[in-house]
Amino acid sequence: MAAAAAAAVGGPQPPQPEVSTQGLALDKAATAAHLKAALSRPDNRAGAEELQALLERVLSAERPLAAAAGGEEAAAGGGGGGPGAAEEEALEWCKCLLAGGGGYDEFCAAVRAYDPAALCGLVWTANFVAYRCRTCGISPCMSLCAECFHQGDHTGHDFNMFRSQAGGACDCGDSNVMRESGFCKRHQIKSSSNIPCVPKDLLMMSEFVLPRFIFCLIQYLREGYIEPADVPSEKDLNKVLQLLEPQISFLEDLTKMGGAMRSVLTQVLTNQQNYKDLTSGLGENAYAKKSHEKYLIALKSSGLTYPEDKLVYGMQEPSSGTSTLAVQGFAGATGTLGQVDSSDEEDQDGSQGLGKRKRVKLSSGTKDQSIMDVLKHKSFLEELLFWTIKYEFPQKMVTFLLNMLPDQEYKVAFTKTFVQHYAFIMKTLKKSHESDTMSNRIVHISVQLFSNEELARQVTEECQLLDIMVTVLLYMMESCLIKSELQDEENSLHVVVNCGEALLKNNTYWPLVSDFINILSHQSVAKRFLEDHGLLVTWMNFVSFFQGMNLNKRELNEHVEFESQTYYAAFAAELEACAQPMWGLLSHCKIRETQEYTRNVVRYCLEALQDWFDAINFVDEPAPNQVTFHLPLHRYYAMFLSKAVKCQELDLDSVLPDQEMLMKLMIHPLQIQASLAEIHSNMWVRNGLQIKGQAMTYVQSHFCNSMIDPDIYLLQVCASRLDPDYFISSVFERFKVVDLLTMASQHQNTVLDAEHERSMLEGALTFLVILLSLRLHLGMSDDEILRAEMVAQLCMNDRTHSSLLDLIPENPNPKSGIIPGSYSFESVLSAVADFKAPVFEPGGSMQQGMYTPKAEVWDQEFDPVMVILRTVYRRDVQSAMDRYTAFLKQSGKFSGNPWPPYKKRTSLHPSYKGLMRLLHCKTLHIVLFTLLYKILMDHQNLSEHVLCMVLYLIELGLENSAEDESDEEVSVGGPERCHDSWFPGSNLVSNMRHFINYVRVRVPETAPEVKRDSPASTSSDSLGSLQSSRRPRVLQRENSGTAQVFSLVAERRKKFQEIINRSSSEANQVVRPKTSNKWSAPGSAPHLTTAILEIKESILSLLIKLHHKLSGKQNSYYPPWLDDIEILIQPEIPKYSHGDGITAVERILLKAALQSRMNKRIIEEICRKVTPPVPPKKITAAEKKTLDKEERRQKARERQQKLLAEFASRQKSFMETAMDVDSPENDSPMEITTAEPQVSEAVYDCVICGQSGPSSEDRPTGLVVLLQASSVLGQCRDNVEPKKLPISEEEQIYPWDTCAAVHDERLSLLQHYFKDSSCLLAVSIGWEGGVYVQTCGHTLHIDCHKSYMESLRNDQVLQGFSVDKGEFTCPLCRQFANSVLPCYPGSNVENNLWQRPSNRSIQDLIKEVEELQGRPGAFPVSISSETNLSKEMESVMKDIKNTTQKKYRDYSKTPGSPDNDFLFMYSVARTNLELELIHRGGNLCSGGASTAGKRSCLNQLFHVLALHMRLYTIDSEYNPWKKLTQLVEDTNSQLGNEEQKPEVPILYHDVTSLLLIQILMMPQPLRKEHFTCIVKVLFTLLYTQALAALSVKCSEEDRSAWKHVGALKKNTSDAEKSYEVLLSFVISELSKGKLYYEEGTQECAMVCPIAWSPESMEKYLQDFCLPFLRITSLLQHHLFGEDLPSCQEEEEFSVLASCLGLLPTFYQTEHPFISASCLDWPIPAFDIITQWCFETKSFMERHAEQGKALLIQESRWKLPHLLQLPENYNTIFQYYHRKTCSICTKVPKDPAVCLVCGTFVCLKGLCCKQQSYCECVLHSQNCGAGTGIFLLINASVIIIIRGHRFCLWGSVYLDAHGEEDRDLRRGKPLYICKERYKVLEQQWISHTFDHINKRWGPHYNGL
Repeated sequence: MAAAAAAAVGGPQPPQPEVSTQGLALDKAATAAHLKAALSRPDNRAGAEELQALLERVLSAERPLAAAAGGEEAAAGGGGGGPGAAEEEALEWCKCLLAGGGGYDEFCAAVRAYDPAALCGLVWTANFVAYRCRTCGISPCMSLCAECFHQGDHTGHDFNMFRSQAGGACDCGDSNVMRESGFCKRHQIKSSSNIPCVPKDLLMMSEFVLPRFIFCLIQYLREGYIEPADVPSEKDLNKVLQLLEPQISFLEDLTKMGGAMRSVLTQVLTNQQNYKDLTSGLGENAYAKKSHEKYLIALKSSGLTYPEDKLVYGMQEPSSGTSTLAVQGFAGATGTLGQVDSSDEEDQDGSQGLGKRKRVKLSSGTKDQSIMDVLKHKSFLEELLFWTIKYEFPQKMVTFLLNMLPDQEYKVAFTKTFVQHYAFIMKTLKKSHESDTMSNRIVHISVQLFSNEELARQVTEECQLLDIMVTVLLYMMESCLIKSELQDEENSLHVVVNCGEALLKNNTYWPLVSDFINILSHQSVAKRFLEDHGLLVTWMNFVSFFQGMNLNKRELNEHVEFESQTYYAAFAAELEACAQPMWGLLSHCKIRETQEYTRNVVRYCLEALQDWFDAINFVDEPAPNQVTFHLPLHRYYAMFLSKAVKCQELDLDSVLPDQEMLMKLMIHPLQIQASLAEIHSNMWVRNGLQIKGQAMTYVQSHFCNSMIDPDIYLLQVCASRLDPDYFISSVFERFKVVDLLTMASQHQNTVLDAEHERSMLEGALTFLVILLSLRLHLGMSDDEILRAEMVAQLCMNDRTHSSLLDLIPENPNPKSGIIPGSYSFESVLSAVADFKAPVFEPGGSMQQGMYTPKAEVWDQEFDPVMVILRTVYRRDVQSAMDRYTAFLKQSGKFSGNPWPPYKKRTSLHPSYKGLMRLLHCKTLHIVLFTLLYKILMDHQNLSEHVLCMVLYLIELGLENSAEDESDEEVSVGGPERCHDSWFPGSNLVSNMRHFINYVRVRVPETAPEVKRDSPASTSSDSLGSLQSSRRPRVLQRENSGTAQVFSLVAERRKKFQEIINRSSSEANQVVRPKTSNKWSAPGSAPHLTTAILEIKESILSLLIKLHHKLSGKQNSYYPPWLDDIEILIQPEIPKYSHGDGITAVERILLKAALQSRMNKRIIEEICRKVTPPVPPKKITAAEKKTLDKEERRQKARERQQKLLAEFASRQKSFMETAMDVDSPENDSPMEITTAEPQVSEAVYDCVICGQSGPSSEDRPTGLVVLLQASSVLGQCRDNVEPKKLPISEEEQIYPWDTCAAVHDERLSLLQHYFKDSSCLLAVSIGWEGGVYVQTCGHTLHIDCHKSYMESLRNDQVLQGFSVDKGEFTCPLCRQFANSVLPCYPGSNVENNLWQRPSNRSIQDLIKEVEELQGRPGAFPVSISSETNLSKEMESVMKDIKNTTQKKYRDYSKTPGSPDNDFLFMYSVARTNLELELIHRGGNLCSGGASTAGKRSCLNQLFHVLALHMRLYTIDSEYNPWKKLTQLVEDTNSQLGNEEQKPEVPILYHDVTSLLLIQILMMPQPLRKEHFTCIVKVLFTLLYTQALAALSVKCSEEDRSAWKHVGALKKNTSDAEKSYEVLLSFVISELSKGKLYYEEGTQECAMVCPIAWSPESMEKYLQDFCLPFLRITSLLQHHLFGEDLPSCQEEEEFSVLASCLGLLPTFYQTEHPFISASCLDWPIPAFDIITQWCFETKSFMERHAEQGKALLIQESRWKLPHLLQLPENYNTIFQYYHRKTCSICTKVPKDPAVCLVCGTFVCLKGLCCKQQSYCECVLHSQNCGAGTGIFLLINASVIIIIRGHRFCLWGSVYLDAHGEEDRDLRRGKPLYICKERYKVLEQQWISHTFDHINKRWGPHYNGL
């Protein structure tokens, strides 16, 4: 907008004199005020003209935009500093003019005051977090902004939070979309009444200025648009848009001023007069003319019309199936377009040979004229929308147009405009390169318009919305049609969409389809659609484009080269474009009154189907090896039929077509069922994985009720109306198993390989079982369906609530009533399932809250049929059966291997009664008989599964035997078919007892049957006599010859002919001679011969023999009613039966006996005869071969079992030895008998080479360890109140009360005043970044380890760890590790030799200690000799140093000083001891061995540290040991040397550090007596420190009192062991310095006001000393292997003291315990105390404050904890997801917060990256020395960073059903799961993240 106001800035514009413009520019406000006054006069023509002239000048768009866009005229950019300035100037003018001379901000405020804020209308763009409440929503698309949501009351509602995908707007206040109860406080009041009327003059200027402003904007849009030659260059469009940014933002700001301003804008945008005046009054202005021409060119391509030549071509031959209506409607559409827009894609379609097929069916010429023609614009709004579309929906424009929606008048106008441009939107969308973004923006608009029923109805009536939508959809799909290759490839006239096209692949059509679904959800609109026949025809035409798309052809030779993935597009298209509109329509056909609608749909659906059959030239056989999963027309038909019967009480027969059509209808759905079986039998394997993908998608939960369910239902309808024999034989023929159904033991299958036969037979039978037992559309109510679905899903696996919601196929249309999460869902769920709360497995994998079926569901409702129907993966069926088996075993109902239970079905709806005839047709009975016989004779390819299905079908037949068997005598009259020779009637009950004597079969010449002689035809079996008495006629017929060859196919063909010709052929001769050849399967091999088999069985006898076979016993079946006649009179047949094959057979026989007396008698007869063994009489060679094979197999199996068992026992013993590594620790102490006791060397097993042996210097053994830096200790705090995560600006976390901070401060204070080297011995470091060493307890030779590492290095497949950094997993237990700690040769536990109780005096021991410390080389391994062991010790020391960062190692002021290393080494020991203490819960009350008994490596660690510590010798005069145990004579030497800093006084030393220094300086192994001696000496110092600290804490009065009391007792015998005496002495000594005098009055108040009682003092002293005692006891436990005693908390001090040998053994415990009694002073107490106090005195005199601070050491640290999190996740989310980062001040895309310290960080944010480290990684190093625990705000998930790896830990927030909601996809409210958080904290404290979490990956510093 460069030239926007060149005039105003004084650009070179001839018409105006420059001076005046300058003047104007200077005084905008005055001008504005003047104009406003002029316009307020009654006669304002002059003012109006003046204003027009000014606007003309200011808003002049005469300078072509090209200049701004960098054309050659850039020089003319206006005098005021380039383009930007000019635009700003124009905007400034507009603001001034609107405000009419006042300030613009005041004007805004004034207008806002008149806003009747009834609607919120806040518009948001993608990724905005909004809410949806289903309880309050009327429209499913309803959404609320966070503010309105939180201010409304939605407690207990079904709501969720979601991230907007396409953008949206807040519906608060709009009662069309949501219920008023859900409005927030701001929008509840209908406030129009109390808002005053807007004063006329306030907005008067706006009414004049805005039309010009908008026109100016439109001119820019016209000017900027370059009609693309081929591709619109995105760059140009975006440039124009960037230039217009300020203008559009200005308009957007106006809309936000509220209702008053919006109504002005509405007036401006919709006023046709304004538009006409401004756009037509172009006159002589050349520039305006040019822009108008551009506009006209842009308009040209906006119609839907095709270029004429194609129209003419299309109209010559309408195809046979097209109705005449379709040809009209093009006539009017041709004339308008002179010029062809070459950029349209439609041009390219001509080449695809589609000319012959009519392009499209339009309902009528007149109606659609508007869409066909070029657009005509009558107002600004229309042209603005036009350009918005042309520019592909720029976000700013969209937001502006939507911001106006709260204005009702605008809303209507805008909706109509949108509809008017609908076709144009479609065209632009198809061409767009950014179709995804554009789709989102379109839906962003349309969902606001079409969700409102009133509005949708109005537009449907006034603007033909439905016609437009359907036509536009049709046109859209027309561009990608191809010829269908289904059935008849050459002559097919059918066209289908090409799923490979971008339009389908990228789902480009979804905005249009989603609008269509949206408007169909409104009843008034849907009714119009269902009443309009023309529309229905067009729509069925649209649906037929998808019928048969994505055809699969089976590859028979080689594997496909390229697996196409088009099936995704195909399934999505059918679901979205066909099924969802169908569900939308169905939801309005619920009551009787809507019958007419159903009739309409069914009628046009059948017409479309008939057209389709004609188009693909379908007669009666489907083409082989082809399948399409897409039959939307069939499914429309099926679903409307189902609705008609279920809800509208329509008579089914009135909407069914004739038999021939039914036969055709059934073919393709049946083909799909057969193909499913083929795919699962791996017959399509050469088509690649995608074909399996299709089979799975077809039954998957989101698709099944729009795909497989309607298909099965349609087949059920066909089966109930067609001849059952025909149907059954069709099924077996489709499944290609006809040839298998022969009595012969061998056969030839011409259409199927032998290896597929069994699974195809199982498939066919399973299909029949499903067909006959599924009741989803045959009479179940919605609640029953829901329950059945839920039970099936739960039986396969336990499910979470959300996965259940996802797996239960809900009606895809949101208004259907069964909403997920609805009342019925929850109530059914609670009825069938129990909730299992989320638990933790010991492996650390976290379980979600799960639902598991109740026991009674397994007992009565488990339905294998439903499970089979709903499983996507076949393994789920097995899983359900395994769970069922487990339940039966557990509940004791059945112990064997159960079969799928038989379940009684709900009764059929009367309309479908015919379905049961399938069970009573001879064809099925022959099949069942044949299969039973084959199973009994052990023919190949039959499985238990087949038997199971056969018995199931028999049982179903008995349950549903229709007519009672009154006519025992079956008449023979009537035409007989060839299988009358098998069975007399069609009732299963009577056919079961019918004996079949002989069967003629066709067999290969090689078959065993051929060798037998034909039996005499007159032979009759023993049971025959019984039959002959009852049925002479039947018998004669049977005896007249052998039975027939049974050929299904021939039967089916005949039946088909018959139905078509209705000619009943007389087929009286029963035995046809061998003409039966021609009936065998077509194309069968010639060398078949006919043999006659002697069978002599009936179904009943076969069943009884099967019972014997299954039970493995002769005569195992005994009719139960012979014992208990009651069974027959009052049969208790349960609805639900458990058991295996034997029980099934028994059940069937009982039911057969119940149903007929005859059956009962025959069963008894058969049982009386002793049945001969089952297998055939002669065993032929071939059969012998198979038997031998079986035996061989059996033997092989047994051998294998034996081997496996042996292997398992070996493995077990190996594991036992391997896991028990450190067994030497448990050796009982040896009796000391000899003078030289035998020291047993520790023996180690190497887990790599498996050898055992001691660790030697040449071949050392090492422990597998993990070294990691840890700052957990530093996180201890001294207050019990846990820190909370900040959730508001006020709350902050300050880190200065943590243990690490306090220790840091102390060290820097010491370093400030004292000598550096001495400071570094006075404290420990490692509170932050200390090195923690842990082991899994396995050992290996160090040389074995090196070769193991080599092999890992060469192995490229590494999971999650880096070998270069020395990382590996323990070869035995796979625990993560990164170093090996060498084991010190010698015993594991220091031997008893050293533990002999000594009676030597403490003075002697003190001397010995001193000597030992001063002896440098007194180490068993001489360091000078470089042994393997010492090398390894050095290398592990290096590893330990490198584990932590340099800043955590170097505290010395002189870098690289040895004191540093010294400090670091003993601090490593300290860190490990302190951490073990924390793992034990912070005290040693529980006692016992370490929690990590065998896992502790402190002993080995001590050796390594000691070895290195002894490399450094402490000068003997600086050795603190001297200061502790001797009185130093020369006390003045220190003071004399002023300029050098003094040493740290001994009272300021950390006693625990001193202990470690003393012990590590001693030669190892250490003697117990020396250890005790060191502890005793140090305890005296510790106690003195405690007294000093106590004295500082007391008030002045207390001090003087104590001083007095103690002085009195000073001369008593045990003065040295009385704390009163000692305290008084310490006070008197310290008061010589300035310590106590500093205290002013204000300090006294601070010190605790309570007076110290002796008890409280004793407690203080004990608490002060306890930490030292705990660490020391742990150390003693590790060094000498003594067990820790357990005790109560209150007696911990005394127990530990006696355990350490501080308490004299003869100590009496009667009177209360006094800590002072543990003291054992090496030299007189008062002298040594005087010496210690004297050291501090000189310091105190100068720095009393600091001196006091150093004396009071805080030693009572509480256990470390993570931050406490709020109960509800929403509080965290709302605060943090919009919070700005303190470093980059932006709102992070992925915000995260540290759970240790509460720091807010940008995850993966490049904004906060420092030296290639992203912020989280950096923070994990600073806060946790490499371990970070972060909560990802937008995902609710916790992520762990450990060094260079990271893992997703899981979430500690779960919803009400105990589930995580990763990425907040479901947006349900989440609550803290305290148990999980505890587990997280536990893993943090115990440093076990590496072991417990399995999925680690490198983060490359990018987090």
